[in-house]
Amino acid sequence: MIQVRIAGTAGVVPGPLLSTAELARRALPNTPPADVEAKTGISTRAWAPKGALMSDVGAEALRGALDRAGLEPRDLRRILFVTSTGGDALIPTTSSAIIATLGLRGTCDGFDLSNSCMGFLSALDTGARAVATGLFPVGIVVVEMLSRHLVPEQHRPYMVLGDGAAAVVLTQGAAGEGIVGASFGTDRTLGNTVHLGHPCVTGEPEHLQFLASNRELTEIGVSTLVRAAKAAVEPSGARLEDIEWVVPHQPNGSMLDKMIAALGVDPSRAVPLVEELGSIGAASIPMSLDRLLRTRPVRPGDRVLMAGIGAGVSYGAMLYQVA
Repeated sequence: MIQVRIAGTAGVVPGPLLSTAELARRALPNTPPADVEAKTGISTRAWAPKGALMSDVGAEALRGALDRAGLEPRDLRRILFVTSTGGDALIPTTSSAIIATLGLRGTCDGFDLSNSCMGFLSALDTGARAVATGLFPVGIVVVEMLSRHLVPEQHRPYMVLGDGAAAVVLTQGAAGEGIVGASFGTDRTLGNTVHLGHPCVTGEPEHLQFLASNRELTEIGVSTLVRAAKAAVEPSGARLEDIEWVVPHQPNGSMLDKMIAALGVDPSRAVPLVEELGSIGAASIPMSLDRLLRTRPVRPGDRVLMAGIGAGVSYGAMLYQVA
C-alpha cells in the first residue's frame, strides 16, 4: 500500500452547456438529433469560451479542492498539471502559470504531465509516490479544453467531446488508507486510435480525429480497461464485483455501459457524467470522483476503483481505500 489520502476534490464546468441537437444541426444536418443523442448517450456538454485560460480554470478547481481539504495554497509542496492538448502554451508550463495565479513564490514546484485520457491516473500515481517520500501536500489539476480542436467536418469527435476541469489534493494517509493496487500499460500495437497533430510539424491547422471505428474503439477500450482493473484489484484479494465504488473513464454513454457490464459491477456503484458533460478526456475520472465523494455515502473502509484508457494506447487502474 502507498499511504496517501485524497483530502479534497473539486470540479469545474468551464463554460455553458450546449445541446446535442444544436451541434447535430451543424455537423450532421441530415441526421435526426434524437438519433445522435441515442447513439452517443450524450445530451449536453460544456465548451469553454474562446480565450479562456486553462491556468485560470485550473486555479479555480484547485482552490476548491484545497478548501475542502482545509488547506491553503501556501501549504502545497507540488502541483501537477494534466491536459491532453498541451496547456495554454508550450513554454512555459501551465503549472507555473497556476502557481503564479495562486500567488505562490518558491514554496512549491510544478510540472505538466500528458498521457491522453490516462493523464489523471498517471498523475495520481506520481503524486502518491511523492507523498510516500515525504513531499506533500500535492495538488493535481486536470483541465481539458478539447473544444479548441474540433470542427464540424470531423463529426465524430465534434459530437462527443466536451470541456471540464477537476482538482485533487493529496496528503499523508492514515493506517489502512491509500493505494492498495495499481496497474499501468501502454501498447501502441493496438493502433493509433485518436490523433491530434502538431501544426509545427504538419505546417497546417490540426483538428482532433478518431482514426479507429466506433466498434474498434469500444473493443479496445473495454478489453484494456477490464484487464487493468483486474490487475489492480488482484493484489488485495478482492473480486471486482465486491468493490464498493467504480470510477471508470467515460468516452461515451454506450461505452460506459459496456465497461460497467464487463467489470461485472452494479451500475449504482458508478457515477455517470457523460450524458451531461460529454467525453472530457483526462478530466473524466477526477470529475466523477469529486461527484462520488460529494454525493454518495462513501464510508471508511470502502474501496474506489479508478480505471481508464487513452490514445497511445495507454491504460491503467488504481484501487484506493478510504479510511
